Amino acid sequence: MAQNMLLEMHHVSKTFPGVKALQDIQLEIQHGEIHALIGENGAGKSTLIKILSGVYQPDEGAEIFIDGELQKDITPLGSLKHGIAVIYQDFSLFPNLTVAENIAMVSRIGRKTKIINWKETHNIAKNALAKLELELPLGTTLSELSVAKQQLVAIARAFVNDVKLIVMDEPTSALSRGEVESLFSIIRNLKERGISILFISHKLDELFAISDRFTILRDGKYIGTFGEEELDDDRLISLMVGRRIEYKIFDKRTLNDPLFEVHNLNKAGNFKDISFTLNRGEILGITGLVGAGRSELAQAIFGLSPSDTGEILLDGEPLHIESPEQSVAHGISYIPENRLTEGLVLKKSMTDNICLTVLNKISNNRGLIGKEAQHELVDTWIHDLNIKPNLPNMIASKLSGGNQQRIVLSKWLATEPKILIVDEPTNGIDIGAKADIHQLLRDLSEQGMSIIVISSELPEILAIADRVLVMRRGRIAATLDGKNLTQEEIMKEAL
Repeated sequence: MAQNMLLEMHHVSKTFPGVKALQDIQLEIQHGEIHALIGENGAGKSTLIKILSGVYQPDEGAEIFIDGELQKDITPLGSLKHGIAVIYQDFSLFPNLTVAENIAMVSRIGRKTKIINWKETHNIAKNALAKLELELPLGTTLSELSVAKQQLVAIARAFVNDVKLIVMDEPTSALSRGEVESLFSIIRNLKERGISILFISHKLDELFAISDRFTILRDGKYIGTFGEEELDDDRLISLMVGRRIEYKIFDKRTLNDPLFEVHNLNKAGNFKDISFTLNRGEILGITGLVGAGRSELAQAIFGLSPSDTGEILLDGEPLHIESPEQSVAHGISYIPENRLTEGLVLKKSMTDNICLTVLNKISNNRGLIGKEAQHELVDTWIHDLNIKPNLPNMIASKLSGGNQQRIVLSKWLATEPKILIVDEPTNGIDIGAKADIHQLLRDLSEQGMSIIVISSELPEILAIADRVLVMRRGRIAATLDGKNLTQEEIMKEAL
């Protein structure tokens, strides 16, 4: 066995019905190493992590060593006992429980006691936080905390046991720049203490800022493991996707054909005095720091959480939107930020999800779904948006993040909207899928659809938006022309 290796995975394959998810994968992680696991959506990263955490069993022939000891039939409980903790993108926490309960929950796994010792629960949580030199309000309900603090709870939970390896899946997807730096400081501190980190992200700048080595997967196959000094952006992307991907900056257009107008929109505690115009065929970007009120504005326009006062006009006619149904009837669709909790029915098939918004269009006068119309609709969107694998009955939770996002896009594009509002359109998806979605949005706008893109990623806003609204503390701080716009100009207004 190699020296200083905490984890060795060799000849790991995994087959699902009709799909070879992994083929002869290897992964080696040293003690006290920050190791990046890279690949496009669908490359097999999540499947590999689920094998490591005992959720899936690999195909015959796999060898997994932890601290030099061969492991057989790893279970979720066994993985925890070996010091492996996985922090998933959604944190897998309980929003209705307290900080202390969420942290100490892992200590109850495997026990058969039915009575909770509250003093013990409090002490377990307090000791876990002390190991990280953190302080959090133990009695506070988790839902009252910011996303960044919820992530600290997830990390602290890993320290209830003697953790050796923490797997972090897209840990920065919902964090501000300052919160990312704070997280990186914690990660570097863990490294100094000999704890290994397996870091999964699609943000290349973050990967190079924090990682010691990179293991790259493509289409379920092992491409290689490289030191940071062996890679740059272009080579990493080429190895990851097998082709050259250019982060395209689209030409900015000056349009003057108003379709949608918002005047003095207000919602107490969320935003105030919001006014803007959206032109036909325009991509309007909305950005700003986390908490600036961007998503709340989108939800108000769509009728999820209507505004208190203000006026909305479509083609010069006032709209009174108090529900999503009314919004869709007027030709407005909204793709939410969190596809897992708000965009998809994860336990339903690709077909069920795509058809969910247009059941009336594919049903007969007796309310029965026409199978032929259903199949035609689903096949069209699978083809047009290149959803993979082409298995309409596949459960949505089994798909990669990029293909899940394509399903959400299909679901709402099927309503044939005049206006499409997209909140964080490429959150947690790889650079190849990101480029495809940018091109799709541009193509839709050139066909006449008006699009509002809300994004925290400034390169994304600069790439696709014709104009940019910058929000700060619930107000529009600036309206900027997309031509020759820079990140520095946007950040100056956001701050």
